[in-house]
Amino acid sequence: MNVEIWSDIACPFCYIGKRKFEQALEEFDEDVDVTFKSFQLDPNAPKESKESMVSVLAKKYNMPEAKAKEMNSQVTAQAEEVGLHYKLDQVRVVNTLDAHRLSHLAKEQGKMGDIMEKLLDAHFVQGRYVGDRDTLVEIAASVGLSKEEVNGVLDSDRYKDTVEQEQAEGAQIGVQGVPFFVFNRKYAVSGAQPKEAFLQVLQKVKEEEGSTIQVVNQGDTCSDGSC
Repeated sequence: MNVEIWSDIACPFCYIGKRKFEQALEEFDEDVDVTFKSFQLDPNAPKESKESMVSVLAKKYNMPEAKAKEMNSQVTAQAEEVGLHYKLDQVRVVNTLDAHRLSHLAKEQGKMGDIMEKLLDAHFVQGRYVGDRDTLVEIAASVGLSKEEVNGVLDSDRYKDTVEQEQAEGAQIGVQGVPFFVFNRKYAVSGAQPKEAFLQVLQKVKEEEGSTIQVVNQGDTCSDGSC
């Protein structure tokens, strides 16, 4: 079975949804091939920024920063339920293009899942800025990628077209927010659904065949740069 996950490193629900999906896989009795697909919530985000996620939320919804922090607290509580200890007050606005490009380098070496886990952990749990070149090189090296090759990618536009193609591909099949899980190009789960919802779809796909995508569950997603 093939599962494609459209996600962005800047999306807090993507990490939560990833964990819930992994919990479902632990109880599923069939091999599943998982591929991450690139989706940038804000392709126009600045390459360098010190603006906090709290500030962005406050501006987007025209609310005091205290209210934005309260919203973040609710997301943090959801993350805690799956063992993720978010530090959203430390998260900064980030352009995730370079991070996505490195994920495709990692994919060629069978390490895409590893680097996506490291990137999400760095961004949301460690509060690190994953738009920083040194941080990206360190993360890539931690999963076994050559620093020389990583720097070569970052010095070029390599994989930029792949990121853009996957974003367009997602739009064509109805991805409007992430995370978005597509099962054998037949069924889809939108959002950070409970483990049971993923298990239900995994079992359904195992028993059926077809090609038309049907969104069978809808949950919390991010649909723009400020989530």
